[in-house]
Amino acid sequence: MRNFTYLAPDSLDGTIIALSAPGAVPMGGGTDLLVEIDEGLRDPKSLVDVRRVGELQGICMGADGSTRIGAAVSLSELERDARIVQSFPALAKSCSVAASSALRNMGTLGGNLCQRPRCWYFRRGVRCYKRGGDTCPAVEGENQYLGILGGGPCYAVHASDPAVALTALDAIIEIRREGDTRRIRLEDLFGVPNEDPTRETILAQDELIVSVDLPAAAAGGVQYYDKVMQRSAWDFALVSLAAAKRVDGAVRLVLGGVARRPWRVDESVEEDIASGGLSEDDYSTLADRALYDAAPLSRNGYKVALAAALLKRGMRALLNS
Repeated sequence: MRNFTYLAPDSLDGTIIALSAPGAVPMGGGTDLLVEIDEGLRDPKSLVDVRRVGELQGICMGADGSTRIGAAVSLSELERDARIVQSFPALAKSCSVAASSALRNMGTLGGNLCQRPRCWYFRRGVRCYKRGGDTCPAVEGENQYLGILGGGPCYAVHASDPAVALTALDAIIEIRREGDTRRIRLEDLFGVPNEDPTRETILAQDELIVSVDLPAAAAGGVQYYDKVMQRSAWDFALVSLAAAKRVDGAVRLVLGGVARRPWRVDESVEEDIASGGLSEDDYSTLADRALYDAAPLSRNGYKVALAAALLKRGMRALLNS
């Protein structure tokens, strides 16, 4: 049994101050965090429960059409909110398939974005890049669920479904720490691929995601989210795809389950899709271009075929709706 202090501030300032203490860790629903503690991946001195903080709750749509989502909003609230379903259906769908209904009721958006990967070696305490080692045992071992894009040295994939949809929707996140606030693109949360395999995000220990903001330009249009799982009920994505064609005609395609971060397709492919008038052969050609840099490991080559199939399905959905 690990000993830690449980704190539940009721203000954002109090939460930020609590997180400035050494060893403090924010907790939303705890669906992954408590497992991490049990697995020895975390040894917090204190858990700071953020669910009582009003500033981290709620979904607010501005007069300009932009939308602010508090980081402590649950995935189930997002999947059911009529405004999200209407304006950002890709996000609603991604939340609805993220986990079981019980986990979606508990899990928060901020916590889901910051969850840690499910690589067997990492989770079972095997010494690897993420555990301070100098090798990735998955390269020659059990790698069927790992990455095909972005290269090494670590091939663990990011597990969040909403992160894929939010990247396609050009989301901005607000991050706070004591005495400082910054806003960055969601895709930048995950840092430079391969820069530091021990980390999944650029967040400092005392930083907290306060909100996820969606621009008005990302609302509406044609949006699509699809996910291939090994189990029919719920599971982490083998491959997923968020696709969006905005009202202004711009296209976004983002793959999940294929890299250490949501993987946005090359902009030249998006631009060709936005031009329209594509044939079935064009869909295949563009999917191949999008996956040109794929480098599957010994047991996950099937992900290339799955990703290509999802890309073609997504292109059809955008252009034939």
